[in-house]
Amino acid sequence: MTAGTICPSCAERMAATGNARATGAVPWKARSTSSPVIRMEGLGKRYPMGEGEVRALENVDFAMQEGEFVAIVGPSGSGKSTLMNIIGLLDVPDDGTYWLNGLDVAELADNALADLRNRTIGFVFQNFNLLGSLTALENVRLPLSYRGTRPREANAFARRYLAKVGLEGRERHLPHQLSGGQQQRVAIARALVGNPSILLADEPTGALDSRTSIEIMGLFEDLHREGQTVVLITHNPSLAARAERTASIADGRLQEGKGSGSKTAADEAARRITLQARGFAGEGGRRATDAIS
Repeated sequence: MTAGTICPSCAERMAATGNARATGAVPWKARSTSSPVIRMEGLGKRYPMGEGEVRALENVDFAMQEGEFVAIVGPSGSGKSTLMNIIGLLDVPDDGTYWLNGLDVAELADNALADLRNRTIGFVFQNFNLLGSLTALENVRLPLSYRGTRPREANAFARRYLAKVGLEGRERHLPHQLSGGQQQRVAIARALVGNPSILLADEPTGALDSRTSIEIMGLFEDLHREGQTVVLITHNPSLAARAERTASIADGRLQEGKGSGSKTAADEAARRITLQARGFAGEGGRRATDAIS
């Protein structure tokens, strides 16, 4: 496996197991003013290459408060996937310190790391990683089934989160019966069903067309407004600009950028497309007749 990549089976397993602390609908989450939910100091990661090594990350400093929406943007080979793997506890740094929810991850045993990851991180991947033989409802409830949630309760949670992402009425659809945008919405619902502290999205629009990408970004913005902490990994600067705050990465070095601040007219037009596609029209929240994406 090359540096900074995740094997497909690992990604499917991480997406399916989700996290382990769902108790119902995602509550409104107030912005924390205490210590950062993510904090990195002097982070470094190296991989062997031939007789030498390649430095995937070098002296990375990064902090993020609960409730923020941060995009990390960079081209292929910049180190962003390696950074995502470390944020998601799929890999460990060689240098520096990483605190997640106040815990120094270097001090945790493998079982404790897995437990922290399952309780804290909800993963969304570029290629959805849905199980083709399962319906949308079954895919979303899978993380709850793994930890023994009673079927009736798991079904109720799964239905609630499918409705939250605009897929009410499509619970029995198999992945091949859904569009790419709808499949990604199922994947987002699956990531959310465990009520994670952090939603970690790796190129979530990479397999989607431009219109559907705008819709999915609108969904992330909605989640952020509800208080969800979101980390977006992307190569697309225009999508990254929609986040509350951006950081660019190149040659393994991270540099903070500016927040998105005010919305442009184009942003507002994109927002309206998103709301219409999700089945709402106008301030009254009337159901639109068109299906999603």
